[in-house]
Amino acid sequence: MKHGKKYQEAAKLVDRKIQYEPAEAVALVKKTSTAKFDETVEVHIKTGCDGRHAEQQIRGAVVLPNGTGRTVKVLVFAKGDKIAEAEAAGADHVGGDELIPKIQNEGWLDFDVVVATPDMMGVVGRLGKVLGPKGLMPNPKAGTVTMDVTKAVNDIKAGKIEYRLDKANIIHVPIGKVSFDEAKLQENFDTLMEAIAKARPSAVKGQFLKSITLSATMGPGVKVSTAKY
Repeated sequence: MKHGKKYQEAAKLVDRKIQYEPAEAVALVKKTSTAKFDETVEVHIKTGCDGRHAEQQIRGAVVLPNGTGRTVKVLVFAKGDKIAEAEAAGADHVGGDELIPKIQNEGWLDFDVVVATPDMMGVVGRLGKVLGPKGLMPNPKAGTVTMDVTKAVNDIKAGKIEYRLDKANIIHVPIGKVSFDEAKLQENFDTLMEAIAKARPSAVKGQFLKSITLSATMGPGVKVSTAKY
């Protein structure tokens, strides 16, 4: 992949042989951001897990203290008095069976996170082929299958993010925007890393965190020291 002049200049500021302390890494990511838009700051964590084994899977969620800097649209599948509860909590869309053909047949996907009450999972399950590949299926481990709809919606709106292994056993997570000040980005980063460290599967032998890289959407990757975690 050929990178432009701005990227190449920014990349010169990063020593690829060094694992930076989190504070230094955050400062470098901000410094090497050159895009005209407010880039997302992302963390990429290579683990020693083997996701082919169920006992080495990692999936969970954490609320970042300073949010993600983006507006998240929430769809809630609910019925009865939970519909009003979801609407009062600020859900962008609330419904039940009537949303199935809209999503399945019309390709409607105007939402970023799906929450469902447990009694609606039979309905939501019919959307597995659509929502599954996009990582949108509600999941109890992520707190998106719950009767406490108010807490679920509030947490998501406040900056709750999900983390999970991809096929290469890497976790990719946004922790804010380049426009955030360094202290807020580092606080979000520390909160995420504490959650990941606690989520270490007991079945993993050897090194759990093989590498941590921070980067802005269009910027170069900055390696972060794994020693602290």
